[in-house]
Amino acid sequence: MGRREPGPVALWLVRHGESTGNLADVRAQEAGAGRLELDVRDPDVPLSDTGRGQAEALGRWLAELPDDERPTAVLSSPFVRARTTAEIAAGQLGLAVRVDERLRERDLGVLDGMTGTGIREEFPEEARRRRALGKFYYRPPGGESWADVALRLRSLLTTEALRHDGERLLLVGHQAVIMVFRYVLEELSEEQVLDIDRREQIANASFTRYESAGDGGLALRAFNCVDHLVVEDEDVTEEPDEQLDGRG
Repeated sequence: MGRREPGPVALWLVRHGESTGNLADVRAQEAGAGRLELDVRDPDVPLSDTGRGQAEALGRWLAELPDDERPTAVLSSPFVRARTTAEIAAGQLGLAVRVDERLRERDLGVLDGMTGTGIREEFPEEARRRRALGKFYYRPPGGESWADVALRLRSLLTTEALRHDGERLLLVGHQAVIMVFRYVLEELSEEQVLDIDRREQIANASFTRYESAGDGGLALRAFNCVDHLVVEDEDVTEEPDEQLDGRG
């Protein structure tokens, strides 16, 4: 067997708990509104009460794992909803949270805070351009494509592999970020990752887990798992499918 490449022996990808932005998104879509009613910028959107309960349930579940399975380091998106989720969960593990902006939500540029309905009404040309380019490569004016997110995640994995060699690393981020992690870690095609995205929405406070494989890479062991929420009798929440891109 060849020498193992440096890097974590386990990687946990956690989506933040339900946020007030998620609730505003649902309300806007149910009302057919073009924009979400929020009075803070996207990085400052906090968790809802349900979201805090989900983060606490995640932390309790992780704390009950055997010593040789429990995460040993925690890295989070700087966005308030993700950082708060990480701090609540990590507090029950006795771990500090380090923030890395490469885990931040995908930037939607001029389309931030809009629903699919609003985009089609106010920016019909952008809606047509997105249909033509496809979800993976479409970049809103002033924003990012999924391919752009992949570039920063590749950078993060390279630097954190050295910093957290042999550790079990928990990363807290956002829906699109977790989907793009799958694309990068499993070397999926554009078609494969978009097929997964069509079939399954990432639930709030769910986890996706990778473990060391025999070939030196990381193998998927669990995807979008919410067992810890069900056991703790916490609501399982996710966004509806209608929007062009959700507030993740």
